[in-house]
Amino acid sequence: MLQDTIKSQIKDAMLAKDTVRLDVLRGMSAAFTNELVAKGKKPQDVLSDEEALAVITRLSKQRKDSIEQYEKANRPELVAEETAQLEILKTFLPTLMSKEEVTAFVQSKMSNLGADPTKKGMIMGTIMRELKGKADGSDVKEAVDALLK
Repeated sequence: MLQDTIKSQIKDAMLAKDTVRLDVLRGMSAAFTNELVAKGKKPQDVLSDEEALAVITRLSKQRKDSIEQYEKANRPELVAEETAQLEILKTFLPTLMSKEEVTAFVQSKMSNLGADPTKKGMIMGTIMRELKGKADGSDVKEAVDALLK
């Protein structure tokens, strides 16, 4: 189980005195506990790997948003900190499709669905269901927007 792996890595990070990794791992562990409580389970229960990946994906999106905000605010030290944390989170996520692969997939799907700009929401929903966990949503949105122009 992914949650157990992360708990064992907390101990390793403590021994290695890797504070950034330790902070990220502890944050993930806390997010797992919050997710369990939100689902009405006991904090001692264990999330399935799919649920744990959803939590980690959410945490990585938060880091990406923070990086974007810090860049706008011209805070390079905070950008570096968030980027380091994001890289650690990415080690637990499956490899995502490249932008080129996403564009090719979207093109093939849109030829089947029909490229109608008024049905953008339906097209996005269909494609995102098929690519859940395999592609970044912003890449899919870019590809759909480019093809509907």
